[in-house]
Amino acid sequence: MTSEQQRVVVIGGGLAGLRLAARLGAGTGTGAGADVGGGGGGGTDVTVLGEESHVPYNRVLLADVLAGRYAPDVTALPAPGPALRRGVRAVRIDRADRTVHCDDGSVERYDTLVLATGSNAVLPPLRGLFEPEGRELPDGVHAFRTMDDCLALSAAVAVRQGVRAVVIGGGLLGVSAARALAERGAQVVLAQQGERLMERQLDADASALLHTHLTALGIEIHTECRVRGLTTAQDTGRRQVTGVEFADGYRLDADVVVLACGVRPRTGLALAAGLEVRTGVVVDDRLRTSDPRIRAIGDCAEHAGRVYGLAGPALEQADALAAQLTGTAGTTTAAPGYTGTRALTRLTLTTAAGTGSGTGTGPLDLAAFGETTPLPGDDVVRLADATRRTYRKVVVRGDRLVGGVLLGELSSVGALARSWEDEEDLTDLFHLLTDDGGS
Repeated sequence: MTSEQQRVVVIGGGLAGLRLAARLGAGTGTGAGADVGGGGGGGTDVTVLGEESHVPYNRVLLADVLAGRYAPDVTALPAPGPALRRGVRAVRIDRADRTVHCDDGSVERYDTLVLATGSNAVLPPLRGLFEPEGRELPDGVHAFRTMDDCLALSAAVAVRQGVRAVVIGGGLLGVSAARALAERGAQVVLAQQGERLMERQLDADASALLHTHLTALGIEIHTECRVRGLTTAQDTGRRQVTGVEFADGYRLDADVVVLACGVRPRTGLALAAGLEVRTGVVVDDRLRTSDPRIRAIGDCAEHAGRVYGLAGPALEQADALAAQLTGTAGTTTAAPGYTGTRALTRLTLTTAAGTGSGTGTGPLDLAAFGETTPLPGDDVVRLADATRRTYRKVVVRGDRLVGGVLLGELSSVGALARSWEDEEDLTDLFHLLTDDGGS
């Protein structure tokens, strides 16, 4: 490695970290340590520290693995060759020496450090979740965030048909997990503390359609229902979950409990290093933290007061940062900064082969973007077809589309999303809302 090469260390082997490594040339033939600067005698030498021992995978597809639609290897992401160190956890950042200390005793020096540490599943403060002074979950209780979580859940429901499973949390993750478990033959109860399912993305009408769809699959749904604690029993020296207790005193038997209560940015390393952290690691438009030699991207980063927690923004941030680090933005001028992502949430609840026939429980697609709750003075247009199980709602402010919710047939979502992303003046809203709007 020459003295002019830039040494980039990426902490995190998920979607954002691997995208950045690929954009910097790792694993593409130019390789770690190759000249990918595009502008002079220097180059970029990349090392990615991946805490998980698994082959890198697309976290978005975990529900499909749990449902049995995909084998785990189908979710594999392109790996950056020797640039990726799997099963290595960063434990300390020394900003003065510009080094990262790892749990195996190794030390990585950096010129630029990138935090792509992602997020952790939120573990709610449930009575009985942990023993005093302990942090080990009872047998049968699972988060749903990693491949290990997914494989453990798959093993739990494979024991027999009709395993009693309670999913705590009715957001995007909880709905995906409940549907997947039902497809595997589990008896599923979905407990949501809020008034409706996916309340962050869907309005009341769309949520009601989703509720009907899941109920038709045999999923029992409780909304406005707060879980107070878990009941457990000792089994060969280990705690095994036996049930869930609600705040009103009602108790459900359970063999499996899934904690789908959201995620929280992983900021421990940044905090210990003295970086500015609010909800996530605070970054500017160049994705710099309070230390200009340290950048942050993906689920752990907070830009302009927002933590996205979605794949689309993570990829955009990785691309923007790569352009800045290599100076290859397509012009001779400096690479533009990251100004935020207009994120669209999309979910396909697919019926497994051989199920759902004739029952009205076939695949259900949904998408949501922008501001789905209108402000005073906004115009709202809704199209609903109960027979086809479709629902479309858009919010218009002045002459511009500011948000929308679609369930069922999504052929128009592409045209609507483009109009919203480009902030175009609307000329023919009805054409955009119909199937002829194109995708």
